[in-house]
Amino acid sequence: MHSAFVLMNAELGKELQIVNELKKIPRVKEAYPVYGVYDVLMIIESDSMESLRETITDQIRKLDGIKSTLTMIIVKD
Repeated sequence: MHSAFVLMNAELGKELQIVNELKKIPRVKEAYPVYGVYDVLMIIESDSMESLRETITDQIRKLDGIKSTLTMIIVKD
């Protein structure tokens, strides 16, 4: 199993809309609005790195209101 944290910057006022849309994506395990440098935090899981990449690139980054993302792949022993 491959997992990642994804931090997002959102357009002003779109944070909750983005979180609600993220929760509809099957590989997204958790999504939260947060305060600080980033506006949204998400945890994603997938069976392969390729499907993880595809989900982030083809589904998540194309959501309305997302300005930028920072993806941190979780390293497991």
